[in-house]
Amino acid sequence: MKSLKLIIALFLSGMVSFGTQGQLKIKGSDTVLPLSQKEAEKYMASHKGANISVSGGGSGVGITALIDNNTDIAMSSRSMKMEEKMKLNDTKRAFKEVMIAKDALAVIVNKSNPVSKLTRQQLEDIFTGKITNWKEVGGPDLKIIVYTRESSSGTYEFFKEHVMMKKNYAADALAKPATGDIVQSVSQTKGAIGYVGLAYLSKTVNSIAVSFDGKTFEKPSFKGAKTGTYPVSRPLFYYYLVSKEKEVKPFLDYILSKEGQKIVDEVGYVSIK
Repeated sequence: MKSLKLIIALFLSGMVSFGTQGQLKIKGSDTVLPLSQKEAEKYMASHKGANISVSGGGSGVGITALIDNNTDIAMSSRSMKMEEKMKLNDTKRAFKEVMIAKDALAVIVNKSNPVSKLTRQQLEDIFTGKITNWKEVGGPDLKIIVYTRESSSGTYEFFKEHVMMKKNYAADALAKPATGDIVQSVSQTKGAIGYVGLAYLSKTVNSIAVSFDGKTFEKPSFKGAKTGTYPVSRPLFYYYLVSKEKEVKPFLDYILSKEGQKIVDEVGYVSIK
């Protein structure tokens, strides 16, 4: 009886923990979300006592949560911005960036759209609002409906920087909170165009072949992303505080292992090993 009372007392005082070993909170990029969910599921199945929660919201949301000490790992489909780094530096908190996979960003249109290829310049003109009708790029006489991610999304930032050359999106572009919403909206709207990570490609939409030199066009693919021949490919990151390295490293080591990188390919991303 005395030993039972001692165990209860220790538990209540926080000196004994049951089922909480290996707790991790991961938050951020909706692009990285499906991969992190699958990696966490597999990791917990083989590591007794591990408890990992994963949620999306966008790269900016994840990095803000890291800055505010509300997550252990921030998922991001873009590099951390200078102002974000400064906020961490101001509080004397060192952080690390780890690339866990690669991704290709696919431009998608409605299944009924006969346009199958676009140059980077045409994409810039469409997403900035300079081109507003599909007939201007060889398609039908149909108004172009532009769908984008919200500004907190790393995908939004990456597309703006690498495809639109940092120009602003069209004023009438329709922002969506999640990648799945863009796939659904484009599939249901005849004149629609949007962009999604390779893992989100669906048979309900068509992907566009893209050219940055105006001569060689390539559709998004795992091979193209891995070799770098597909021009709209990018790294995917995890960010964490050095002070949390002991807690974070076992899961990171798993993702970067042969088994973890196999999951990367299985889920629909591009392994880095």
